[in-house]
Order: sequence, then structure tokens, then C-alpha cells
Amino acid sequence: MKKNMLIQDIMNNQISIPSELLLSYKTLGLNETDLTVILHIHRFILQGNDFPTIHEISDYLTVDDNECSKILRKLIQRNLLKIERSENSQNQLSESYSLEPLWEKLYQPVKEEKKDNDDGTLFILFEQEFGRPLSPFEIETINVWLDEDKISPALIKAALRESVLMAKLNFKYMDRILREWQKKGIHTVEQARQASKRFHDNQTTKQSNVNNSKRDTSFYYNWLEGED
Repeated sequence: MKKNMLIQDIMNNQISIPSELLLSYKTLGLNETDLTVILHIHRFILQGNDFPTIHEISDYLTVDDNECSKILRKLIQRNLLKIERSENSQNQLSESYSLEPLWEKLYQPVKEEKKDNDDGTLFILFEQEFGRPLSPFEIETINVWLDEDKISPALIKAALRESVLMAKLNFKYMDRILREWQKKGIHTVEQARQASKRFHDNQTTKQSNVNNSKRDTSFYYNWLEGED
């Protein structure tokens, strides 16, 4: 009887793992440590903890918090893991991990093979400009720009350059630039260049005084005359 109860306890203490994950993780560019992190996040979510800390995850691994943090950034950067934010009735914000992007990649045909090769270098460029690794939140923000807002990598790079040139290197400022471009129906760097030219045609002699204005003129900054 005790033996049967023990077996029943073992059977009840199981988690369901998609076999496709075990068969395909290599094709997603993941190694066994990455896979183990995914499995633990999956386990935490199933057990009701949908936003475990880095320490809570690394406690079950053979790597330290720092290495675990790098793996989480890698998973978010590759759009296999995302951080979702929600607000309750008391306007309190909460965050949670979601593996939906991973499941979608595993069970949908590879239809995004054409995804801009620029996407990969985009994260590297941001880390070079910031002089540090990006946080999971910052990586997720870039992924939202790319995947949800459908903003081209070239235009995101343009917003980054604008932010650097204006000495306002932060994600809020870049997001504001990109939202402003979207409002004006500008989706390519070339369209931004044309808007800049129209602005300069109208401003001419007053351009030198533009920095004294309270109006946000970053949209028209002259970096647009430079590169792609």
C-alpha cells in the first residue's frame, strides 16, 4: 500500500514537457543549459509563480545568477521568452514570463525566415551604445518595436542615433521618437529624410534658434541626411 502511494505521489508530481521542445531546441540555437532554464521557467509557471527571480531559477542550476541572467537575456533577445505586463484594478503593475513565443516557434512552420538579418545586429548595436548588456525589459522593448509595432530595424537604429546625438540615451526617449514617426505615417528612414527636408525648407533662417523652443524638434534632427 505504501509503495502504491509513493508511486502515486511521484506520478502526481509531474510536469508536461512538449516533446517538440526536446527534439528541436538545437535548431533554435539553444544548448542544454538554455533548455534547463526554459524547463524551470515552465515549471515555475505551472506551479503558480509566473515571474521567478534570477536567484530562484539559478538555485536549481549549475550556473550562477550572472550566467542565468545572460541566458534569460538571450532567450528574450531571440524572441523565445517575453515579459508581459499587466495592471490590476488598483493600478498596480505586475510582470510575468510567457513562453508563448517559444511554443509558437516550435509549432508553426518557419515562415519568418526572411526576417531582417539586421535584427540580430540591432541588439549588439544597442549594447555598444549603452556600454553594457541590455536588461530583459530593454530587450523586450526592442522586440515589441520589431514584432508588434512592425518597425523596421533601420528606423529603430535611426531613433537610437537620434537619441545618442541629442544626449538623451534612454528607451523612453526613443519610444517617443518612434511613436511620433508612426503618428506621421513614417515607416522608413527615407520617409523620415523627406520629412526632414520639408521641415528644413520651411524653417531656413530660424533653424539656428530651434534649440530654444519648447517644441520637441528631435523628429527633424539632421542625422537624417547621413546614413541608412
